[in-house]
Amino acid sequence: MTAHYDARETREPAAREADLFSRLPEVLRAAMAAPAYAERLRGLDPAAVASRTALAALPVLRKSELPALHKASAPFGGFVAAPPGSFARLFTSPGPIFEPEGRQADPWRGARALFAAGFRPDDIVLNTFSYHLTPGGFIFDASARALGCAVIPAGPGNTEQQFELIEAYRPVGYSGTPDFLKILLDAAASSGRDVSSIKRALVSGAAFPPSLQAEIKARGIDAYQAFGTADLGLIAFETGAREGMIVNEDLILEIVKPGTGDPVAPGDVGEIVVTSLDPHHPWIRLALGDLTAAALPGPSKCGRTNMRIKGWMGRADQTTKVKGMFVRPEQIAEIGKRHSSLGRLRLVVTRQDETDAMTLRAETATASEALREEIAGTLRAVTKLSGAVELVSPGALPNDGKVIADER
Repeated sequence: MTAHYDARETREPAAREADLFSRLPEVLRAAMAAPAYAERLRGLDPAAVASRTALAALPVLRKSELPALHKASAPFGGFVAAPPGSFARLFTSPGPIFEPEGRQADPWRGARALFAAGFRPDDIVLNTFSYHLTPGGFIFDASARALGCAVIPAGPGNTEQQFELIEAYRPVGYSGTPDFLKILLDAAASSGRDVSSIKRALVSGAAFPPSLQAEIKARGIDAYQAFGTADLGLIAFETGAREGMIVNEDLILEIVKPGTGDPVAPGDVGEIVVTSLDPHHPWIRLALGDLTAAALPGPSKCGRTNMRIKGWMGRADQTTKVKGMFVRPEQIAEIGKRHSSLGRLRLVVTRQDETDAMTLRAETATASEALREEIAGTLRAVTKLSGAVELVSPGALPNDGKVIADER
């Protein structure tokens, strides 16, 4: 069994850096064919952007800006020159943000992340990410099929039917959130269903704390984490070395001071900014709002030589991810608009029984059970997630501008 997906993973870092920045000017030229990039990068000579220092001088595009930009110039905010019909699939994520899927093999760059987690050709993979409108299910589906795996497109929920599929097809791999993996294992144990074929997992979309890691491992499953987004696919992933996450090939990842485009000092925590090298759908310095720090210098013990990051370390802005779905301040504001009797709102995100949980705290002078239920329904409709609602008296919430508090 080979140790690496391909030889690119073990090349000299200087060779990788030279390759990335030799390709970047052509990607910049392709980006500037789109009106929004043409305006943002006006006067730029792409050939001059041949180093990280030169790249750091370009403006940052914040993911939090995309909903408004996409609304103003549908569907892609003027950042894609190609027509929508030139892509394979067209998705939407909460915001809304509109994302296209390319037609090339492994469009989300996930095959090597699965390989690093121990998946191999001819494995059968139970994929429990959602296939409905958002790209999550298709990201892992396309990645597994690019690796040569067969995929069970299970999606989340409906555990009884999933048990039937698991017992019939005997998948060796799982992809999905760590929360749902625990739900699946707990339900199988309580109902006497056999899911013992699952031996490895690639999880993403939710926190995977050490306590849950230990529980999953104790149940005989070797689980690895991946960090990705609906815009870019798989950005970084764990390997057998368990020393941070390896940055994916064909991406330039920077760590900048939150709210700026300036690189942080080595080892400091900062916001992840990514530039992709896909001329059909380029991203130039997309700031994700996620925090990380560089991990140990030098090559990993697994032999891979790309940059390592410590993984997800929180949010640089108030947008957060709950059960694999982004929840944004704009959505909390929309709830307030739909219920005129409410004052300040704050969504508190916690962990309960190793699962993401959220509670919307809402100020009102007219508290009632009927109002609480109405707000819970609006919360579910706007965020596509269920959560508790707590009604509090006017003035009970701090006047600090915070509408989402991630306490995980």
